Amino acid sequence: MGIILEILKSLIYGFVQGITEWLPISSTGHLILINAMLPLHVFTDPAENQSFWEMYKVVIQLGSILAVVLLYFERLNPFSPRKDSTGRKTTWDLWLKIIAGSIPVGIIGLLLDDIVEAKLSRPLVVALMLIIYGVLFIVAELKRSRPVIRSVNGMDYGTAVKIGLFEALALIPGTSRSGATILGAMILGTTRAAATEFSFFMAIPAMLGASLLKLIKLQAPVTFGSVIVLLSGLITSFVVSVLVIRRFLKYIRRHDFRIFGLYRIILGLLILILALTGLLPGVFNI
Repeated sequence: MGIILEILKSLIYGFVQGITEWLPISSTGHLILINAMLPLHVFTDPAENQSFWEMYKVVIQLGSILAVVLLYFERLNPFSPRKDSTGRKTTWDLWLKIIAGSIPVGIIGLLLDDIVEAKLSRPLVVALMLIIYGVLFIVAELKRSRPVIRSVNGMDYGTAVKIGLFEALALIPGTSRSGATILGAMILGTTRAAATEFSFFMAIPAMLGASLLKLIKLQAPVTFGSVIVLLSGLITSFVVSVLVIRRFLKYIRRHDFRIFGLYRIILGLLILILALTGLLPGVFNI
C-alpha cells in the first residue's frame, strides 16, 4: 500500500507539473507547496528521502521537456529531409540562440545550486516570489509598448543572451522559469507568442542540465520503488504537457498575461494567510 500511495502522489505532482511548467506561475514553486502539504515518503531514512525529493522535483520536468521535443521536433531538427539548405541554416541558427541564451543560467546554476537548495527552497520564498512577479507581470502589461521582435527567427543573439539572464532569476523558487524568460523577452520588445515559444525552447538545455546535475548529486539508493515513483510523475507530466502547450499558445495570441499575474498574487497571499492561521505549517521556517 505504501508504494501505491506514493505513486498516486507522484501522479498528482506530474499533473501539476505538466500544467504549471508552461504557464508563468512557477512549476517548482507549486511542487514545493504540494510537498509541504502532501510530502513524498519513498525512503524511511529522512536524508535519503530529502535527497530523492531534491532530485525528483527537477527530473520530473523532463517529461514536460520531452513534450516540447515531440511537438516541435520538425522545427528543432536540422537534419530533417523536408528542409532545404535555408531551412537547415535557420534551424541551426535557432539552436545557437538557444545555447547562447542558456549560458547564463548554466554558469549561475552550477555556482549557486547548493545555496538555492539549502536556503531558498522554502514555501515563504515561493509565496513572496509569486507575489513579486505577479505584480511585475501586471505592470509590464499595463506599460507594454509595441513589440519590435515578432518571431524567434527575428531575434538576435544579444537579445537571446539577455533573455538568458532573466532565466537565471528563476533559480529562485517561485519565480517561474517560463515566467522569467517570457517577462524578460517582453521587456526586450518581443511579442507574447515569440517570447513564449523561445521560453519553451530554452527549457530543453536548462532542464536537461539541471536534471543531470541532480542525478549526479543524488545520495539516495536507486530502488525499484523510487524509479516507479519518478517515472509515474514524469510520464504524467509529459502527457499533460502535450495537451497544455498548444492550447496555451492559442490563448496568449488572444489574451495578455495579467490573469496569470493576478493568480500569482492571490496564491502567494493565500499561502501567507494559511501560514499565519497555522493551516500550512513550516512556511516561515528559513
